[in-house]
Amino acid sequence: MNHIFDWVFSQYEGVSTHIVVLESISVFFALLSVWFSKRENILVYPTGIIATAIAVYILLIYGLLGDMMINAYYFVMSIYGWYIWTRKVDATHFIPITQMDSIDRKWGVLLFIATIVLVVFVYSIFERFDSWTAYVDTFTTAIFFVGMWLMAKKKLENWIFWIVGDLISVPLYLYKGLVFSSFQYLLFTIIAIYGYQAWKKNLNKSPQTLLR
Repeated sequence: MNHIFDWVFSQYEGVSTHIVVLESISVFFALLSVWFSKRENILVYPTGIIATAIAVYILLIYGLLGDMMINAYYFVMSIYGWYIWTRKVDATHFIPITQMDSIDRKWGVLLFIATIVLVVFVYSIFERFDSWTAYVDTFTTAIFFVGMWLMAKKKLENWIFWIVGDLISVPLYLYKGLVFSSFQYLLFTIIAIYGYQAWKKNLNKSPQTLLR
């Protein structure tokens, strides 16, 4: 066990203390956000806003431009999702969980392609296509963009995108030396699996409260 702890903390040699502290805070609030999302709780958005704001700063320093854009996008979509989730379908019920329809699928494909194009453009501008991680980062960025959009619209399939993206991100962040973030994505994967199951049970049911 000591060897594991030694290895984990050795990844942070030479890293400023404030970066380690900020990463830990971001991971904590990100985990809270995913947990609240699983429970269909509106607190998913304020906790997510805190986590993503910190993550943007850290990822900019590490040069993971795609993931930085993801978190900036999450920040904006959290505000949008906060608004959508609090809309009521009648006097007492909020917008329900639904599945993607043909229009959602078309927009999802367009968003995926548009994200790929945007990230490739950004990486090319800053000449960051110097490692295989840049290509993986481009792909996961597109996956997460679609996943966040679907979550804001309360679509069940958002969890599938989170699961796939999280599984790819675990080794990516570990390779980059962001051990806490890698562990975070592992936990995200587990929560996302349970989230999918929980949302499937509540499919097409309009909640009367978003705090539970």
